[in-house]
Order: sequence, then structure tokens, then C-alpha cells
Amino acid sequence: MNSGDYQYIWQASDWPHWRCDLAVLSAPMAEVSRAQGRLVGRLADVGLALRDQASLAALTEDVVKTSEIEGETLNVASVRSSIARRLGVDIGALAPVDRHVEGVVEMVLDATANCDAPVTRDRVFGWHAALFPTGYSGLTRINVGQWRDDANGPMQVVSGSVGRQRVHVEAPPALRLEEETTRFLDWVDTASAVPPPIKAGLGHLWLVTLHPFDDGNGRIARAIGDLLLARAEGSPQRFYSLSAQIQRERKAYYEILERTQKGSMDVTEWLLWFFDALQSAVESAHLGLDAVLAKARFWRQWAEAPMNERQVKLLNKLLDGLDGKLTTSKWAAIAKCSTDTALRDITDLVVRGVLHKTDAGGRSTSYELAELAR
Repeated sequence: MNSGDYQYIWQASDWPHWRCDLAVLSAPMAEVSRAQGRLVGRLADVGLALRDQASLAALTEDVVKTSEIEGETLNVASVRSSIARRLGVDIGALAPVDRHVEGVVEMVLDATANCDAPVTRDRVFGWHAALFPTGYSGLTRINVGQWRDDANGPMQVVSGSVGRQRVHVEAPPALRLEEETTRFLDWVDTASAVPPPIKAGLGHLWLVTLHPFDDGNGRIARAIGDLLLARAEGSPQRFYSLSAQIQRERKAYYEILERTQKGSMDVTEWLLWFFDALQSAVESAHLGLDAVLAKARFWRQWAEAPMNERQVKLLNKLLDGLDGKLTTSKWAAIAKCSTDTALRDITDLVVRGVLHKTDAGGRSTSYELAELAR
């Protein structure tokens, strides 16, 4: 049977017997392995504390971006605080955290930190319940911690306004989910000859194709992929974010998923895309590690300099990548102080050479770290 005989791959007679061209995939897999090796090599040369900071940065980005892909915006400071508390990483004052942030963090950390634990139905149900602690997705009540029931019709991914909607893909009927998910979960936990990076890509694709929940399928599919990658690498500590790379290529991600789910059981094209995204994610992690090392160098340089809590807080925000320019009014707003106090804090740091005033003057006056101005 070829793909012209059916609409979706789960309707194929050879479903779910995935096929791929190992000769085509061998070079991209080798490139990914080399990129991972370079990153591990750099991490081996830094101390435990800096590795923890690099992992915190990567996990924070992963949690934020896996939600962003689905159109949800999480507070970065809350996510970072939640992860830091769970990992025991000292980041100073912790930001308030709501139960929705906690739920996404719980899922991502459980998938990676406990990557060797069996992926059971109850475990996946727990992830789903953590994602939707109120039992609602937006204003819609959904089935939480259980498979969908299709009470409102087939599970479809749809776009467009009412009357002009386009169905991108349709998932298998709910009546098939017990059998389908049992087979999938058994495959996840069963050793096989499938190369581990390929298994990670297939696990991601397979769960998305089943779409077994009312909502949250993409996030759980990415968690499954991350779990399988962590198993392949033999390390529960994460230093790169595939979800962040997928968010950067979100349009292409949805296009390749739709094309694959309407194609044949040969998923070489999807795996090529997956490996390319994975390599880009690992390469981007080098930039994240650069930022962690730069922050460490900065505080070593100014370790003996007396600073108040406001100055430490704002300098850390600059080092972590403050959105927009740092002005006196922004300093006052973030530090919760008067503009006069903010100006005194800033002037003190400028005089000592920590901050540098940018070229724009007057009401446009802003400041940056002095080492960035050199």
C-alpha cells in the first residue's frame, strides 16, 4: 500500500512499522554526535556549580519554549525559580510560582531527571494532570489524566475561522487508543536495535500522531523525545533545549509533521528535520554556556566590590539578558525604588566602571555593562 491509498499514516496497512533510510541518516546522526561531544567536552572543563547554572538555563528555556510552541507564555522568572528550587541551585531571591508553571516544570524535570524510569500509562497521565491542574484548557473543560473520548467528534488539528476551517491532520479514533498507547509505551521501554537518536525522533512523532489527549499532546510528545534523548546520552542533566529550537522553526515543524502524517511509513524526511533541529539546539547551547561563563567571570571580577541588593539584582538581570534598554525608570520599576535612588545606584556603578552610559543622551539615556562597551 502506498500513501495514495489512505489519508493518514495510522490508516496504513503496515502501521506502525516505521521505516527510514539509515544510509541517508548516518551522516546527520554523526554530526549530532560530534556536536554533543564538543558540548560535553566544554562542560567537563567547568566546575559543578557552573554546570548546574548551565543546566538551569537550558531547562528554563525548555519549559518556557515548549509552552510557547502551543501559544502559552510563562513567566521566565517563575519558571527559573521553580527549577532552581527543585535542583537545589542558589539563585538568590525566588520569584512567585503558580501551579501552572509548577506543572510544566514537574513534567519536564520528571522526563529528563528520571529518564530511566519506566514510561507507564499512569506516569504519562500524571504529566497530563500536571499540565492542566484546574481541569481546564483555557475556558474549556477537558478530560485530565485520561485518554480523550472523542465525545465531540474526531480529534483534528484545525486552523482558520469558522466556516473556512482547514483540517491539517486527524488522529486515530478514541476506541483504538488503549491498544495504540499500550503498543507505543511498550516500544518506548523495550530495548531494540533502533539507534537511540532515531528512537527519540520516532517517539516524538508517534505520540503526536496518536494525539491521545484532549490537549497537551505536543508538550508530552516533546517530553517523550527528551526522555529518550536523555537515555541515549546516559545523562539526566540537560544542557540544551530542543523545544527552543523547535520554537525558532515552529512553522517548519508543523509543516513537516503534517507532511509526515499524510505520507508513507518511510519517515526519513522527518528524521532528517529532527536531527537538523537537534544539532542546531546543541550548537545554540554553546552560546548559553558562554553566557554562564561570562556571568561567572563578571562576579569574580567584582566579588570584593560593595553593592546593595538593588544593584546585585539589576546586574544579574543584565547578565541574564534584560529585555530592552536599561534606563533609570526601568531600574526604579524593577528594584521598586524611586527614580532618585535608581539614579544614585546607577551613577555609583558608572563611576566604578561596572556600567557604561550609551551614546544616546537626554530622555533616551540608557546603560549597559561596561565590558560590553569595550
